[in-house]
Amino acid sequence: MFFTYLRRELRRRRKAALVVASGLALGIALVIVVSSVSAGMEQAQGKVLQSLYGLGTDMTVTKAAEPPEEGDAGGGRSRFQFDAKDGDSGEEQSTDRVMVQGFQTLSSSTVTKVGEQQGVAEAVGGLSLNVVKVNGQFSQGEIRPGQGGSGGAEGRVQGGGADFEVNSYTVYGTDVTNLAIGPLTSSKISKGRSFKESETDAKVAVVDESYAKEKGLALGDTVTISGTKFDVIGIATPDSGDAAANLYLPLEQAQTLSDSKDKVTTVYVQATDSQQIDAVKSTIQQNIPGTTVTTSADLADTVSGSLSTASNLASNVGKWLSIAVLVAAFLVAGLLTMSAVSRRVREFGTLKALGWKSGRVTRQVVGEAVVNGLVGGALGIALGLAGAYAVTAVSPTLQAQIGATDGTAGSGGTGGPMRQSASQALEVALTAPVSLSTIGIAVGLAVGGGLIAGSFGGWRASRLRPADALRRVE
Repeated sequence: MFFTYLRRELRRRRKAALVVASGLALGIALVIVVSSVSAGMEQAQGKVLQSLYGLGTDMTVTKAAEPPEEGDAGGGRSRFQFDAKDGDSGEEQSTDRVMVQGFQTLSSSTVTKVGEQQGVAEAVGGLSLNVVKVNGQFSQGEIRPGQGGSGGAEGRVQGGGADFEVNSYTVYGTDVTNLAIGPLTSSKISKGRSFKESETDAKVAVVDESYAKEKGLALGDTVTISGTKFDVIGIATPDSGDAAANLYLPLEQAQTLSDSKDKVTTVYVQATDSQQIDAVKSTIQQNIPGTTVTTSADLADTVSGSLSTASNLASNVGKWLSIAVLVAAFLVAGLLTMSAVSRRVREFGTLKALGWKSGRVTRQVVGEAVVNGLVGGALGIALGLAGAYAVTAVSPTLQAQIGATDGTAGSGGTGGPMRQSASQALEVALTAPVSLSTIGIAVGLAVGGGLIAGSFGGWRASRLRPADALRRVE
């Protein structure tokens, strides 16, 4: 009779322990999967922002472009004039228009001033340009082609005896003395080399890989802008999304081409502490009036599409679902432990009759519950890792739609650093990295779940009396 009771009781305990461990395992696994997917979302958004800002950039300082004046030729049109003389009909002619795009220019001294602000580790200036190149033949007259966009856009203008091909591309002037931050860092040099610190005014260029393929450019070739030839020393491949520009030149050369001596369009800033970015932003805005400071968080607000939707689901729905499942698992574990203790009245009552104190009985119950919690934690970690691995293996592709940033009204240019005025669609593969901190949280939840369940059962066990055990003797 006793052994039959013992076997039945052991089966009950195993079933109860399995239910408790399984509930905790599901809750912990869900926490791991949601946390890892959220981390993957942050990485994906980081890749999108990096393609706009460049590696290491925490914020940018710009000055919004002024709206076109009334009567301006369309607010975004460029006027080209050719010297057409008698007898020039059919002769090939070419001209370039180099324009600052996106923002008003800032003095180069602004870069130094920004760098002196409290909380700023580094500040680097850059100049974003748009070049419209017109080639063709005409008999006489004048043409007014509209300003082109980025990405090597081409078109053909005909009329009035003229036949012209219009090619528009973007140029970014980079400070070659500090290549650690800024848009060029969002690309890797796949062929050739990057700029040297000594090439501050050298006639050299780094070309985006896609633009190089489109134009058939290779290392050692030359590109001509407004009559100035630049040697191609490197081919740059963007880490994700589109490149910041089609061509990268030393800043001084870009300033000369655009007649913008000692001018920049953007100051790229790296903060000394990533947790103090908002404070640094406020300091810069206060001490350098008339500028617009845009942080990574500000730019993240312009990201929409399936990436943004999935990120919101993971951070909101996923978070609250995880909390609800954990609360339910802890509650069920506590109730099951109390029920198991109630069925062990004979055992605990006998132990008390033998001299066990209530505290010792409570510790016994809590210890068993913690063991069940650790078993559930181990199962949950295994399930969570499997779920995160499955997400990474599938690597679903999410689309990020990047809208216009602040301060770009009337900019007229597209593409270039930060994609100032055009929306861009980027595709990013989702991964689900699991960090050690997430595993630590899972272990903490397992122990916490065991302690909560043990506290329920311990409270019930502490109220048992030896007389209860005698009434259960068969």
